[in-house]
Amino acid sequence: MTPSAILHKLDQAGLRPPRILTLAITGSCNLVCSHCWVGAGEATSHTHVPLKKVSRIMEEFAAIGGDGIRITGGEPLCHPHWLNIIQTARSLGFKTIILQTNAMLLRDEHLAVLQELDFPGFSIQISLDGATAATHDLLRGTGAFDSALNGILKLIQEGLAQRISLFFTEMRHNLEELPAVLEFADNMSIASVSSGALVLCGRAAEGDAVFPPETEQYLNLLKRYDSDPRFRELYLKMGNIAAQEWREGDTIRHECCTFVENPYLTPSGILYPCLLCHNDEFSVSGVYEKGLVAALAEGAPLWSSLLHISRRRADEIPECHDCPGKLRCAGGCMGRAWGSCGNLLATDDRCEARRAIYQSRG
Repeated sequence: MTPSAILHKLDQAGLRPPRILTLAITGSCNLVCSHCWVGAGEATSHTHVPLKKVSRIMEEFAAIGGDGIRITGGEPLCHPHWLNIIQTARSLGFKTIILQTNAMLLRDEHLAVLQELDFPGFSIQISLDGATAATHDLLRGTGAFDSALNGILKLIQEGLAQRISLFFTEMRHNLEELPAVLEFADNMSIASVSSGALVLCGRAAEGDAVFPPETEQYLNLLKRYDSDPRFRELYLKMGNIAAQEWREGDTIRHECCTFVENPYLTPSGILYPCLLCHNDEFSVSGVYEKGLVAALAEGAPLWSSLLHISRRRADEIPECHDCPGKLRCAGGCMGRAWGSCGNLLATDDRCEARRAIYQSRG
């Protein structure tokens, strides 16, 4: 199937064309984090995807007009050819290249190559789950914070501070540290800080070490935003926190997902239409053998039916009926709903907090 034919097929199915493809190039990881959604680093994890296979997928994606590539894992720096993969993505002309990493495995010899790759669309998203070692290491292991900080400092010394984006997983034990993480980023001249709430699936569903924030914690965070000029200044400069965006946003949504705009390909070759919606019923397997275009063609009717489920959510979920934010969230994130409770027509796991924030707007 030609690039134009697959784009036409997706359009006929009511689907947006793929924009950013997330490639999990390995299931290996140097950590065993207690909140890992995909169980990276376990003996059962799929290991490194061969460079030739990754390159072929990226070439297909470039041919159909994809805008960018997100390189993830596991920990992508465990892959022996991770730098070659980024160089290939750059040579293919993608406008956006995102490397998601814990920064712990960055070595001096990597830095010159990253500097050569530097361009405005390149970003290095580093996980930082607290402003202190005690908080960050609670879920990532002793020494993880100091090693991540060492990697961040290496990048800054190489002049890449403005390519760094910190990602903070919101949890009950760390939410109050978000303002301090923003302060840290500003002191380091880091470009941005974004956050997303923990989903109780994967390892987070198996243990009792970590929990999502409580609704009152989100409301207190917003009160601090209102009362703390420095927090507000830093947020407006570099922050993206869902709770604040819920309070300020007024965009009306007609479905809760942007199907196939952000597809996700696992190391074992399973393609999901969304980075967050890991529902095997709506996936395509064997992608590294079939090719990306063939996988998109196979997935189009599946994802079209998933789109219809998305559009039903706000009308069929009872909690949505009298919610003041119904038109803005359209039932919330279907992927998070599936991940947290295995039901595509359930509220997502942030519903209670989001409703309280909508009600606080008056």
